[in-house]
Amino acid sequence: MSTATRTQPVVTRIGGRIGAEIEGVRLGGGLPDEVVAEVRSALLAHKVVFFRDQDHLDEAGHEAFAQLLGTPVAHPTVPSADGRYALGIDSHHGARANQWHTDVTFVPAYPAFSILRAVTIPPYGGNTLWANTAAAYAHLPEPLRVLADSLRAVHTNEYDYAALKPDALPEALAQYREVFTSTKFRTEHPVVRVHPETGERTLLLGNFVQRIDGLTGQDSRALVDLFQSHIERPENTVRWQWRAGDVAIWDNRATQHYGVDDSDDHERTLRRVTVDGDVPVGPDGVPSRLISPETVPDPSFGIPSGASATA
Repeated sequence: MSTATRTQPVVTRIGGRIGAEIEGVRLGGGLPDEVVAEVRSALLAHKVVFFRDQDHLDEAGHEAFAQLLGTPVAHPTVPSADGRYALGIDSHHGARANQWHTDVTFVPAYPAFSILRAVTIPPYGGNTLWANTAAAYAHLPEPLRVLADSLRAVHTNEYDYAALKPDALPEALAQYREVFTSTKFRTEHPVVRVHPETGERTLLLGNFVQRIDGLTGQDSRALVDLFQSHIERPENTVRWQWRAGDVAIWDNRATQHYGVDDSDDHERTLRRVTVDGDVPVGPDGVPSRLISPETVPDPSFGIPSGASATA
């Protein structure tokens, strides 16, 4: 047996519609193919999977494991922390999400998977919630599923951060404006995407949505809130209480997540590596499209080769 594993993976569901804990796996770049396949299968089935006691992982091991699931990819605007792909999620630099989102949907081919590793955990609070957007779609009343299938939405990384976090420190606001929106992206996605591996239909929304295409501001907000409320229903969610050394992996094409900002001024530090995804396609077969910018600083992230922005 490879030294990369202790035993065969044991998968235990922790939520009715989302979430499972996997035991018996020591994460790293040396996992056997059959173990990687089992982890991927559990990930697709349960949308988010959790691993305890992965204290051995460092930046290199974290990224090496990510390569077993696909191609690691850097954030399009935020510099990495200590490695080429590892992004620091640091409470002391404004990294308290406190809002439902799917990672980086403001570009066309946003990440397929996100791998989050806990480094420093506060004595209380700081939990993360995930929601199953496939279950949310599947349990919509049929008239709402038909409506959602027909809609498209514009996603952007430029939004009113000050309104979202009125108590944010001025330096946090400045960091947001100077770093997160250093390049302003706008992408049109279908509100419902067809998952490329499972064939499920998932709701593609979250805090990066600017508006529903073709609707006025008030009507657009009402529809976004309507569908988002189904995603956030408690039965579609799972909550994880972090311990240092934990790792969470989620299918970013079928989930939203929410980092709860309730640990006061205590330090909360995590590292995230994302795995490159594909361009979503709606039920009508029409793919997502980049609206802006016309010139992409790093075309390797989320922008299919040869793509050009359209108004």
